[in-house]
Amino acid sequence: MLWACILLPHLGIDSVLRRHPTPDEPLVLVGGPTQRRELVAVNRAAGEAGLRPGQRLVAAQAICPRFTAMDHDPALDAHWQRFLAAWAYRYSSQVWAGWPGAVLLEVKGSFSIMGPWPQLQAQLREDLTALGFRHRIAMAPTALGARVLAGAQDGLAVTTAEQLRHTLARVPVRKACLPGDAGQRLAGMGVRHLRQVFALPRDALRRRFGIEVLETVDRMLGDAPELLECYQPPDVFDVRVELSYEVENHMALLFPVRRLTGDLAAYLAGRDGGVLHFKLLLEHDDHPATEVEVGLLAAERDPAMLFELTRGRLERTSIPKAIIALRLVARDLPAFVPGGRDLFDERPAAAVPWEQLRERLRARLGPDAVYQIASDSDPRPERAWQRASVLRNKEPVDRPPRPTWLLPRPVPLRDHRVRILAGPERLETGWWDGEDAKRDYYVLETSQGQHAWAFCGVGEQGPWMLHGWFA
Repeated sequence: MLWACILLPHLGIDSVLRRHPTPDEPLVLVGGPTQRRELVAVNRAAGEAGLRPGQRLVAAQAICPRFTAMDHDPALDAHWQRFLAAWAYRYSSQVWAGWPGAVLLEVKGSFSIMGPWPQLQAQLREDLTALGFRHRIAMAPTALGARVLAGAQDGLAVTTAEQLRHTLARVPVRKACLPGDAGQRLAGMGVRHLRQVFALPRDALRRRFGIEVLETVDRMLGDAPELLECYQPPDVFDVRVELSYEVENHMALLFPVRRLTGDLAAYLAGRDGGVLHFKLLLEHDDHPATEVEVGLLAAERDPAMLFELTRGRLERTSIPKAIIALRLVARDLPAFVPGGRDLFDERPAAAVPWEQLRERLRARLGPDAVYQIASDSDPRPERAWQRASVLRNKEPVDRPPRPTWLLPRPVPLRDHRVRILAGPERLETGWWDGEDAKRDYYVLETSQGQHAWAFCGVGEQGPWMLHGWFA
């Protein structure tokens, strides 16, 4: 097995910045008791202003009077770690997120599908950058070994137990993920790197630091089994985003909505599924949430398309009160079947597929504005065609040619010099609904060369009632 560790050293601040309207301005996360508030994490702008994690909040305000402070929520960090685990599920069926700030996935079984490790690693980094999470990635034959290497140096990749032992030997004990304060105590004794730990007598190491240190080292090197409970993505997507200020118009919601739909698309890709229906809830203060329903005719997961559909629905929704938070909930998650294209498809590269154009029109104009005309089993011409859903795929009824232009109701044909081209086609039906029809239809050529569709009574040769024109 080969495990890839995605280490997220800035998970807390990145999860805030990715949905913040002004991420380039100084922003910090604050934690600790009320009497001793201190900075937990800072963004780049705050770091350039002289703020550092661990500083007292009072000292930070003296250094940089103007910055945005937000409370650090460890539960929110765990939520986004689970979200990234669901995203990683698209690359591997074995994903583990048991260590804070890290997601591990077994990648050896994915090489045959995703390509060799350099290609897969590049794809992982591209996706993480698009999602807005800074990261470090390493690969090793053991999960704990990969975690240690990711913390030591970004980009390390070893494939054998011998290479893993040689590489781990250079890792400082403070970065070796040893249990408790064992790393600090070993460094205080002059043991700087893991190679010195490997050389220590096992019995002496156990008596001084406990059996947990030996077990950790064995799991790190692959000498002991790693019992990992693999992650399973949930069956419901439910993400809530609190806004930094009250919003009263649609335009200010586009940035967080784009993030939410992008997260939904990443979650769906991890499940190898699509979405048929989801809700965007606009939460207000002291007012019921406004629901924005987004329904599709076929399962989709393209982020741009999901955003456009949500945007179209949102623009047609009235906002009764200022919005303080957004919540996106998706429960109808069927399997996704990508649309096929011909090998020699001559459509322009920028052409929008019909399915996406159809959904955009429905989002802009309303769900009932786009439909198709389908044939019906009723032979009466005025009822032979009905409005139907655009997904209705029904075999057309086999009938003789019908006119392109069907008149709303039959009218007398004012031409006495007509020539019969085809017919009669007898139609005798409708007795069950009180609109009995007994007609013989003919294709006629008028004196001006037009082709008309007309009928007369059964067994008669006139007068002609015009019902349509052929093109």
